[in-house]
Amino acid sequence: MRQKNLFRSFFESEKAGGLVLLICTIFSLLISNSIFSKQYLSIWQTQIGSHSIEHWINDGLMAIFFLLIGLELEREIYKGELSKLKEAILPLSGALGGMIFPALIFAFFNFRTTTQTGFGIPMATDIAFAVGILSLLGNRVPLSLKIFLTALAVIDDLGAILMIAVFYTKTILFVNLLISLSIFGLLLILNRMKVNNLLVYLIGGVFMWYFMLNSGVHATITGVLLAFAIPFQDGSETSISYKLQNWLHYPVAFIIIPLFALSNTAIVIGTNLIHTFSESYSLGIIFGLFIGKPLGILAFTFLAVKLKLTQLPKDISWNKLIGVGFLGGIGFTMSIFITLLAFDNDEIINNSKFMILIASLLSGLIGFIWLKKSMSPKKN
Repeated sequence: MRQKNLFRSFFESEKAGGLVLLICTIFSLLISNSIFSKQYLSIWQTQIGSHSIEHWINDGLMAIFFLLIGLELEREIYKGELSKLKEAILPLSGALGGMIFPALIFAFFNFRTTTQTGFGIPMATDIAFAVGILSLLGNRVPLSLKIFLTALAVIDDLGAILMIAVFYTKTILFVNLLISLSIFGLLLILNRMKVNNLLVYLIGGVFMWYFMLNSGVHATITGVLLAFAIPFQDGSETSISYKLQNWLHYPVAFIIIPLFALSNTAIVIGTNLIHTFSESYSLGIIFGLFIGKPLGILAFTFLAVKLKLTQLPKDISWNKLIGVGFLGGIGFTMSIFITLLAFDNDEIINNSKFMILIASLLSGLIGFIWLKKSMSPKKN
């Protein structure tokens, strides 16, 4: 029951968070292309200390977002959809296909070009937007479908995190990395010693973040590591992992992600859109998210079921799974985040963000319409 309450709390916060995210994105796009564009763009480049506001959001606040992702992943592994291997294989296979196919499609369009480093952009699913659109269908959506999409998106995020750590780390300062990992090791020891004071882990997490930030490895990785260092215990409402995860839902959904959206969708839309759409990276992003995602999710889940590694829940049909596959093509947060790491050219970054928005919009609309039709009562 407690696990169901936690999932319901998560689902409801993501549902409302998706709406806030949409409003922030529309607002940012409108003001970025208005007479106030210059002033608005300059806000995010305002220096605080040695970094801009945008940098603090992307490298600082987003570490908290990754902490929540890590806690959600931990919950899924110990108590949720990923706790039983046969049940876990369904979203796991879908997530794997939903990462491989988009990456291959992007690579097809960008092989041996300067933009080939963007192969990770179409690999991730935005939980807030995807769950938010699914929730618009109301009580007609089977609970198992909601759980499948949530688990798939969380696994997608883990894949994106691994991508960031392995492929988007350019220069490593090993001394700082070693210090950060040593602190992580110390926190794991405290975990094993059953030290359950949350403040100890959060203070350790801040130091981990600082040294990781100065190591060359993206600092947001700290959030995931910290999540697995914090004691899960029995996962009940009294565990510090549960309390922290429950507390983080709202500030992440209504403060951190909206700020990320506002600062990173400050996109000035150019006049030569036809040329932008024909760029190899644009084609890779749009086809990767809009075609690669549903194709990969469906293909790998179908293969897993046919090989009898897992099975579809009784209330999920292949038709519904296609609709969810399209919702998986809503990249947004993680896709934009990887864009910032993959490219150095401001124009390419700006155009890639716009393509992510277009692909996510198409995926969301088709996914919603498909699911609405698949859940409509059959006429006699």
